[in-house]
Amino acid sequence: MTASAVQVADTARYPLSEPGSPAWCEIVSRTRAELRETGCSVLADFIRPELRDVLRHEGAEIAPEAYAKVERVNAYNIAIDTPLPEGHPGRTIMERGNAFVARDRIPATAVIQQLYSSPEFQRFVADCFELPELHELADPLAGLVLNVIEPGRSHPWHFDTNEYTVSMLTQEAADGGVFEYCPNIRSETAENFDDVRAVLAGEGDHLIRRLTLRPGDLQLFRGRFALHRVSSVQGAVARHSAIFAYSERPGVIGSPERTRQLFGRVLPEHVASAAVRGDQLLD
Repeated sequence: MTASAVQVADTARYPLSEPGSPAWCEIVSRTRAELRETGCSVLADFIRPELRDVLRHEGAEIAPEAYAKVERVNAYNIAIDTPLPEGHPGRTIMERGNAFVARDRIPATAVIQQLYSSPEFQRFVADCFELPELHELADPLAGLVLNVIEPGRSHPWHFDTNEYTVSMLTQEAADGGVFEYCPNIRSETAENFDDVRAVLAGEGDHLIRRLTLRPGDLQLFRGRFALHRVSSVQGAVARHSAIFAYSERPGVIGSPERTRQLFGRVLPEHVASAAVRGDQLLD
């Protein structure tokens, strides 16, 4: 385990360097149970308390690099003029006001960059997700990003491209900015458009769960199958969160359309490579 990863994690609570130990097994077992039930688990105070100011400072330093164009999107992040049948939830158009700092704008020395690439951290996350291994995304822009939501903006309802997402709040909003999600609203074989449509129409509150997250908490999430959003941020402080995206398969690269939406640019890798998927779900 690299020295930086040891310094980042509260290893007294989360023994990343001791796979198979009783403490490791207890944490992994609890996390697996929560992921099976709701597709989401929060590991409180994963980061050492004394490093939370470092996380906030590093996020503030790179936040101006975020691509911040307000976009009209749908929950599937496919082109909004995609031909879809009447009543399809993909025809519900929302305004996305959050911004992303791409991975190639995050310094290699940043805490979140080093944690994302740590083999020990990846092994721990894979074990929690009941997988033999996980892979960093091959996408040169996605994989690791800083999500920036300025006051008055939100990240509307959407599904993730990748199956396994790990995130960490690095700066909480003064008000608002609540993470909301619908556990297992779709599966690998069923889109369940009726429930998705109900949530988008404001009629599915019974399907929604809400999380109170604190800086330094680690959130494990199966975002490909759970519709989710961050509600509007209020007050004078932006919401920052690091998103560590992994895939069960190597070589995953985002589609050109989604890449353009998120980062305002498309690289040759996105054009040349069809996104690797293990299912036939909309993006």
